[in-house]
Amino acid sequence: MNQDDIIYILSSRYGLSVTSIDRLDGYISTNYKVTTSDRSYILKVYAYAPAIHADISAENQILSQLQGLSWDIPSPVQALDGTSLIVDDTKHVIYRLLTYVNGNLWVDTTHSPSDIVLLGEQLALLDKKLSDLSASIISSRSLPWDLANFLDNTIHLAHISDPKQRALVSYYIVQWKTIVLPHLPSLKKALIHNDANDYNILCVDGAPSGIIDFGDMVYSYVLNELAVTSTYLAMDEEDPIEVISHFLQGYHSQAQISKKEIDLLYYFIGARLCTSVLQSAFALKDQPDNTYAQASNRGAWDLLAHWIKINPTYAKNTWRQALGFESAVVDQHLRKRREKYMPAAYSLSYKRPIHMTGAAFQYMYDAYGHTILDAYNNIIHVGHCHPKVVEAGQVALATLNTNTRYLYDVHASYCEHLLSYMPDHIDQVFLVNSGSAAADLAVRLAKTYTGRTYTAVLQHGYHGNTSATIDISHYKYGKKGGAGKSDDVIELDLPDTYRGKYHGDGAGTSYADDAIKTLSSVGDIAAFVAEPIVGCGGQVPLAPGYLTRLYSVVRDLGGICISDEVQTGFGRTGTGFWGYELHDVVPDIIIMGKPIGNGHPIGAVATTKEIAEAFNNGMEFFSSFGGNPVSCAIGQAVLEVIEEEELMSSALRTGDHLVHLFRSLSQQYQEIGDIRGSGLFLGVDMITNRDTKEPNPALAQKMINQLREKNILVSIDGPYHNVLKIKPPLCFNQDNSEYLVQAVSNILSK
Repeated sequence: MNQDDIIYILSSRYGLSVTSIDRLDGYISTNYKVTTSDRSYILKVYAYAPAIHADISAENQILSQLQGLSWDIPSPVQALDGTSLIVDDTKHVIYRLLTYVNGNLWVDTTHSPSDIVLLGEQLALLDKKLSDLSASIISSRSLPWDLANFLDNTIHLAHISDPKQRALVSYYIVQWKTIVLPHLPSLKKALIHNDANDYNILCVDGAPSGIIDFGDMVYSYVLNELAVTSTYLAMDEEDPIEVISHFLQGYHSQAQISKKEIDLLYYFIGARLCTSVLQSAFALKDQPDNTYAQASNRGAWDLLAHWIKINPTYAKNTWRQALGFESAVVDQHLRKRREKYMPAAYSLSYKRPIHMTGAAFQYMYDAYGHTILDAYNNIIHVGHCHPKVVEAGQVALATLNTNTRYLYDVHASYCEHLLSYMPDHIDQVFLVNSGSAAADLAVRLAKTYTGRTYTAVLQHGYHGNTSATIDISHYKYGKKGGAGKSDDVIELDLPDTYRGKYHGDGAGTSYADDAIKTLSSVGDIAAFVAEPIVGCGGQVPLAPGYLTRLYSVVRDLGGICISDEVQTGFGRTGTGFWGYELHDVVPDIIIMGKPIGNGHPIGAVATTKEIAEAFNNGMEFFSSFGGNPVSCAIGQAVLEVIEEEELMSSALRTGDHLVHLFRSLSQQYQEIGDIRGSGLFLGVDMITNRDTKEPNPALAQKMINQLREKNILVSIDGPYHNVLKIKPPLCFNQDNSEYLVQAVSNILSK
């Protein structure tokens, strides 16, 4: 449409004498700013369709009824014949003229807290007026930007190419289904603007003065209105929760917000952000050069990455307090209740234990609103509450949960997938429900196959909590409360090149030679069990060359080589999927647990067909829960996340960065001794003196408790309780690493 056509329509149908015409951006319509000698208008031109005509006719009706509010709102301009819409049958278009709302865009202006409060007041007054109005056409709208339809947007998840970003969106989808969905029927609904963003709000001297673009009006949850505006207010803000508080105070002063709405707002904002990135991903799929979609995408992704770091309880309580409600109640007697019902043998971490209420990826949330960076809970391998793992378990639990005496697809497919990571000769897998059960079974397999008695183990090793695995765990039997070494266990020195008796390039061979002498003197060897990096020994990697030499001799003596991969497996070390790959050896039996189910109780033993067949001796093997469909589905999801998010290579990059940061820090502080491990399986040995390498357990203990006060989780290990153990979920990133090491530096500086 050219300017002459526009001038003709405005002159002949509206009686206007135009002085200038400027093309504006538009979505459904083509828009023009039209200026006359005394005022300005917006001319909107639509392709004709009966549905569009009905839609904008209803909008005009509502805009006419909204006039008189303190906010400046576009008003429909009637043509000379008294109609508010002009249909041109020749050009098949609809003309619509609205008054122009003056002011600066909110996004282009600096605002004080009082401006934001006033914005809340004005939007509340608009919503109160809208709640008294009705239009069947508007009420029947179904828009993707209406959070009532949030879950419909999940169809666009596949258009998000980055698997970690896809997981972030999926997390909020799972939270919506779990936390929000049950409350939706009880939330109040009304006609709402639904798009009061920083491009649709106009202001004068920073204060809100008008609102435009009513094209997304819907009949939906009033909470949507709060979520939309809150989302855009939060963009690029250092403290988005505080900024939103000002807005909510203003809104609440004119239209009461319920406590339930406050409590759900965090998730509604998350859903709005997810809707934005999902819609942008869909738009960019077909329009890769769409700069508007790209710009809005960046802002939404940045805020989503920040939003996941905010404890929902912190948001909820901050907003409750701002509106005069009481904070969420915290059980002040939880520890006493625990101690009443749980035996004293259970331990609690930190001098001031943490009351946890939720978690997401590498973050955990406590009952007091703190967000805690998790740098050591290695059981949660791919991230706390990873949505793919959560949903796999939910679907499986709702479908079938039985045992391995029946046939079901997921059992076979998971075993096949798991074994694809093994050497070719490892082609059988037993599924159990813990790492302890797996280690117990592994030793039984070895003894049954060899017909021998003795099990060789390493000092400070830990393999489980069953009677049999405690017997092969020096960390348990050799410590306070332990019964000491049993007669059928051979204890070998830990091949530690930092604090042990051998150092340098030949240390591994020397340790192996000592072990071989011990083993040869016994002869009746059923198995040698070792972790590639000994966790409870202080995150000690076995000396290079040790396993290569020892595995060969153990086999010559008729024994079985077992690698305990409960902590080192599934890509944690970064250089291989299994810890034994660090040592260029191949075991006969592999023990799996902890990370295999990302916190769900699964364990596994993988071995050769020959060893497995020897166990088929008439004593049936059965695990009530091992290999059940739910566990298999969860295990399968864990493997898929590791692959999709390339977590093994991520662990290597992040781990190398952490080691670099700690080594740089060690140049400043003599209290940092050895920094060891691989990938995200690291230990930092705290000492008093570098010459003597004297352990410093008091400092290590102080550090983990002070880190806890800084909302960072790290623990200690080792025979002297002086080694900081750092084994976070594999989604832990380089920014997290820098935050952790800076906190350590701040503590040491004092």
